Amino acid sequence: MTSGNKTTDAALRQIFRTMDGNQAQEIREAYYKAVEGLMTLAEALEIADATQPESESAGTLLTEHFHAIEALDAMKRSRLGAVL
Repeated sequence: MTSGNKTTDAALRQIFRTMDGNQAQEIREAYYKAVEGLMTLAEALEIADATQPESESAGTLLTEHFHAIEALDAMKRSRLGAVL
C-alpha cells in the first residue's frame, strides 16, 4: 500500500467514523450493489455475445462487456472498497 493510499484510507475511515450511521450504511450498501451489478452485467454481456448468431454484429455485446469490466476495475481501484 502506498503512502497516498494510507492517507486516503485514514481520511475515509475518519469520515465514516463521524458520519451519520444511516448515511454510512447507505453508502456501503450502494457500493456493494454497484460492484455486484457491474459483475452481473459483465458476465451477462459476455454470455449474450457468445450466443449471438454469426450473422449479427459479432462482438458488439463483447465491447459492452469490456466497458463494464473497465468500470469494475475503476471501482476496485477506489479506496472506498478497502475501507468499507
